[in-house]
Amino acid sequence: MNDTQAEHIDYLDGKLLIAMPGMGDKRFEHSVVFMCAHSADGAMGLIVNKPMADLKSKDLLEQLDIKLAPNSKSIDVHFGGPVEHGRGFVLHSPEYALDGSTMNICDQFGMTATIEVLKDLAAGEGPDHSLLALGYAGWGPGQLETEIQSNGWLICDAAFNLVFADTQTNKWDAALSSIGVDPKLLSAEGGRA
Repeated sequence: MNDTQAEHIDYLDGKLLIAMPGMGDKRFEHSVVFMCAHSADGAMGLIVNKPMADLKSKDLLEQLDIKLAPNSKSIDVHFGGPVEHGRGFVLHSPEYALDGSTMNICDQFGMTATIEVLKDLAAGEGPDHSLLALGYAGWGPGQLETEIQSNGWLICDAAFNLVFADTQTNKWDAALSSIGVDPKLLSAEGGRA
């Protein structure tokens, strides 16, 4: 991608990507990805609708020798994407911030990837709303734009209530509904008018 092309990109920070049927990568099938960063250098996001049924935050915190307070905040653990599975990212509401460690994504969302946020959650002092993602989705320069043009993703605004919804399995349908799309009417084939 040259500099002229990079100037015309609508960056997707704070947006949701909704995987289209027929994407071809099973890891992203029916995924909803919250976009943390997007620039001419590439993109990074967290899958927010694939909870890990076999891993609970309590177990993860115990593995990290982090003690749970009686008023600790429960946090869903998600498959965040296929890159760096052993690395954790906490997507959270904006009232929580650690100096030099929290990435302010937009008015409604922040992300912190340090053990301190986990300690704060375990102590009952963390963000009001959060989810923990292990791994992330990453794209090199121009890769995401190509996938979007190839009918791999739809884009919508990241509604706070959708991202932090209690029911994880309905987020894909809810994201599609937020832009007026009926999942039953989606096709895996793209077209041009």
